[in-house]
Amino acid sequence: MSAVCAETLRVQCPNCGVVVIRSLEREAPYFPFCSERCKLIDLGKWFRGVHRIEEALPGTEESSEPGEQPS
Repeated sequence: MSAVCAETLRVQCPNCGVVVIRSLEREAPYFPFCSERCKLIDLGKWFRGVHRIEEALPGTEESSEPGEQPS
């Protein structure tokens, strides 16, 4: 008899859309991605600037010169 784990999470891979299932019994090593390939494709998008965070985090100051220390 198999029991359904209350800690089961189903999401779609952000890159290809394949359903990824993560539970306590079966870990998904590349979660939320379906594979290492999809994980690396997403990382490449961050490196190329396709994905980026547009807003500054609350409590941080933007300096006008690179390397300038905030006072």
